[in-house]
Amino acid sequence: MAQLMASTNPAFMNGVPELLVLRLLRSREMYGYEIVQAIREETGEVVNLAEGVIYPLLHALERGGALTSRRTAVNGRSRIYYALSPRGVSRLDELTGLWSRLTQALHQVIKGEGYVPGV
Repeated sequence: MAQLMASTNPAFMNGVPELLVLRLLRSREMYGYEIVQAIREETGEVVNLAEGVIYPLLHALERGGALTSRRTAVNGRSRIYYALSPRGVSRLDELTGLWSRLTQALHQVIKGEGYVPGV
């Protein structure tokens, strides 16, 4: 079975990186590469996002107030840890609701049953 990779179908993946990053950061603060690895692991390597996707997203989410960051030295290197802000929690809740409705609707269509709102 072929695996879905973000780089092979970017239009399909639109919005998925933001949802995944916010969800991972709801549990604990993380740094960029750690987020890349966690997405890979949590999705069973079905979603494999490059650092070139994650870092611009982290910066945009921070600029938008969804994330906070702190710089710390680790083994002589500087590392930026990101955490979810209250605005980020609200955005995650919004995205979770949207994606839940979308996946429910798609599942109904795939099963050939049609979509029934609120079911």
